[in-house]
Amino acid sequence: MAKAVYRIFGAELSPYSVKVRSYFRYKQIPHEWVVRDASTQGEFQKYAKLPLIPLVVAPEDEGLQDSTPILEKMEARYPEPAIQPEDPVLAFISALLEEYADEWGNKHMFHYRWTYEPDQIATAHSIAAMQAPGLEEAQLKAVADMVRERMSGRLFFVGSSPETAPLIEGSMKEAAALLEAHLNGRAYVLGSRPSFADFGLYAQFYEMSLDPTAGAYLKENHPGLLAWCERMLNPDPKAGKDGGFESWESLAGTLIPFLKREVGARFLPWSTANATALASGAETFEVEIEGGRFAQQPQKYHARSLKALKERYAASPAKDRLDPILKETGCLTYLA
Repeated sequence: MAKAVYRIFGAELSPYSVKVRSYFRYKQIPHEWVVRDASTQGEFQKYAKLPLIPLVVAPEDEGLQDSTPILEKMEARYPEPAIQPEDPVLAFISALLEEYADEWGNKHMFHYRWTYEPDQIATAHSIAAMQAPGLEEAQLKAVADMVRERMSGRLFFVGSSPETAPLIEGSMKEAAALLEAHLNGRAYVLGSRPSFADFGLYAQFYEMSLDPTAGAYLKENHPGLLAWCERMLNPDPKAGKDGGFESWESLAGTLIPFLKREVGARFLPWSTANATALASGAETFEVEIEGGRFAQQPQKYHARSLKALKERYAASPAKDRLDPILKETGCLTYLA
C-alpha cells in the first residue's frame, strides 16, 4: 500500500514555506512540494482559508495553514524524532526563539528584500517568473514591476522605514553575530538535533542568504551561520538519535546574550506594544526600543501569537528554573 502523501503548497522565497518543508524532510514525512502559481491556484483555493502560504493538504483532504500550528499538529502525528526537548525550560526557550524568528526576524528579511533596489529587482523578477512561467521578457518585466511596486509599498506593515532602518539592520547584524557564536561547535541551536527554534530561525536567515544585500553580508561575515542554514535545508533525520539536546547550563553562555539583546530588548517590547495598540483600537503605534522610536500599524496575528506564548509560559511546570533566566534576559516582565 502506498504511503499517504502530504502536499505542501509554498514557494522558495517564502520563509514560512521552507520552514515547513524542512520539518517534513527532517521527519521523513512523505510529501510533495507544490509551487503555488497560476497552474495550481485552483487547488490552492479549494483548501486555503486565507490567501497565504504555506498550505499543507493532508491525505484526509484537510487543509492546514500557519507554519507554527502546522508543525505542532504534525508533531502530534509524528512525534519522533521530537523537535521539543523534554526539559520544560528548554522547551519554552525553543518556543520563544521560534516566536521571535517568525515575528521579529521576519522584519529583518522583509526590510532587506524590499528596501534595496538590487533586492527588489531580483526578488520581483523571481516571483514574476514563478507566478507566470513562460512569459516573454517584456511581459515578465511588466509583471515584475507590478510585484516590486506592490511589495515595496508594504514595508510599513513590518515597521520598515528610513527612521527604523538603522534599528532593523543593527538587529539583524547583531542577531547573526550572536547566533554565529552560539553555533560554533554545535550543529543546531539546542545541541545536535533540530528544535522548534532551528526551524523558525533558519527560515528567515536562509531567505536573507538568497538576496543580494543581506546575502552578501552573511557570506562575508558569517560562514558558520550559512553552514547551519545549509544543514537545515535538509536536516539529518538521524541527528541526535542518542539524545541530542544539551542542558541549559551548557547552552546558557552563548544563548543568554541572544535572548537578552534580541528577545528581551527588541522583540518582546515591540510585541507587547503591538498587542496594547490592538486592544485600544489604535491605527498605529510607536514603541521605544533602545532609545529609538519604532512605529507601524498593529497586526492582529502578532497579538494572537504573543497571547499563545504567554499561555505557554503560564502553563510551564518549571517556573522555578525558568523565571531566573527570563528575568536575567529582560523577558520576564513581558511574559508574566
